[in-house]
Amino acid sequence: MLDTAVPDFFDRFPMQRVGSAGLDAVLGDGAAALDLLFLWGRDCPNCDIAKRAILLRPDAMRWPQVRWLHCNVYDDAAMATRFGLHGIPTFLVFRHGKRLGRITSWPGIEAFRTAIDSILTRDPA
Repeated sequence: MLDTAVPDFFDRFPMQRVGSAGLDAVLGDGAAALDLLFLWGRDCPNCDIAKRAILLRPDAMRWPQVRWLHCNVYDDAAMATRFGLHGIPTFLVFRHGKRLGRITSWPGIEAFRTAIDSILTRDPA
């Protein structure tokens, strides 16, 4: 079995940790043109596949106007319930607190970039 665990992911690709109790305040603070919320779970093989792929091309997953947020939904079930998750990883895209889109599962770097670039182009800050 392939070991895909990435325990140091958030050290190598920093994201701001958020929880259900404080999410709205963070999303509404206007600190970023776009917020990407990575909903994941510990020991989730599909989440680890996404993490490993991101670490292979971290520069491709950074945009100057984007802030990455994350939440382990196994530790914060209210977050999973709020967004009606049926699977992880899930990536939610927000602009100033308004949800613009959802990427469920891991589509790969190029498809992910295309989706985010499309949002940034059509709906600039």
